[in-house]
Amino acid sequence: MGEDLSVLLKNLNLKVTPKRLAILDILDAEMRYLGPDEVWQRMKARFKSIGLPTVYRNLEELANGGVLIKIIHPDRKLYYYLCRNTDHHHHFICISCKKVEDLFFCGASEIEREVKNNLKGHVISHLMQVYGLCEDCAATKTIST
Repeated sequence: MGEDLSVLLKNLNLKVTPKRLAILDILDAEMRYLGPDEVWQRMKARFKSIGLPTVYRNLEELANGGVLIKIIHPDRKLYYYLCRNTDHHHHFICISCKKVEDLFFCGASEIEREVKNNLKGHVISHLMQVYGLCEDCAATKTIST
């Protein structure tokens, strides 16, 4: 798995370091989003003297480099997720179990038309994150609307 993650970093022209590989390995193994504190707790088992600022910096660099996606949870906390899908897609994020599912539906064309016609602007990029409960969590919880 580490070799695969090294290739991922190299393909995005990012420096391959033991700490970056460890972060990616942790997120890859979890298959859900994690907060910086959670990543840091797992990193301390591998790097005894690693500080939380180092973890934050590496997470930001990996997100800015396109390796990780940032998830701003409804609780206003920032989380990170390793998404290996390179096709155009969006994400459904379970707020209970933290699972992330790929969504291949994209309704951005209507938004782009609205921006062009009413705002006279041009959309360059977009990101959609849909929050809710996955099937398993929805079966065990009641949602009030």
